[in-house]
Amino acid sequence: MSEQYVRFLIEEMIPAVGEQYNLTDDPKMRGICGISSGGIWAFTAAWERPDYFHKVMSHVGSFTDIRGGRVYPTLIRKSSKRDIRVFLQGGRNDMNVDWGNWWLANLQMESSLEFRGYDYKFVGGEGEHNGEHSGSILPESLEWLWR
Repeated sequence: MSEQYVRFLIEEMIPAVGEQYNLTDDPKMRGICGISSGGIWAFTAAWERPDYFHKVMSHVGSFTDIRGGRVYPTLIRKSSKRDIRVFLQGGRNDMNVDWGNWWLANLQMESSLEFRGYDYKFVGGEGEHNGEHSGSILPESLEWLWR
């Protein structure tokens, strides 16, 4: 829930990767993806730096009370709209523990993105907290993000 991770990516990781690969400078062509905690980190990177990451994909994202992630639905509703495209995936049988209910947290994210008028897509399924469902829909997810 801070700029620390995205600063690490932009200032250290991406320049190191860019030494060996030709990376785009166009934020509209950049995307970031993650699963679980990586899903909320990916969203945070795009949220904090939409000028750098335009597309974000979160699979079974941890938008729960782990390090304050539960505040995103309210932040989305109360903040000015950012120029990002968001793909969310969640499963009805995801975790329901002390930190919250992952399925409900992702439904709250979907509702807030819709409320604020974001370009987003949510794909729900019956799955648990793993990459099975998200892996099975990955090609379609990428096509939607880069349409």
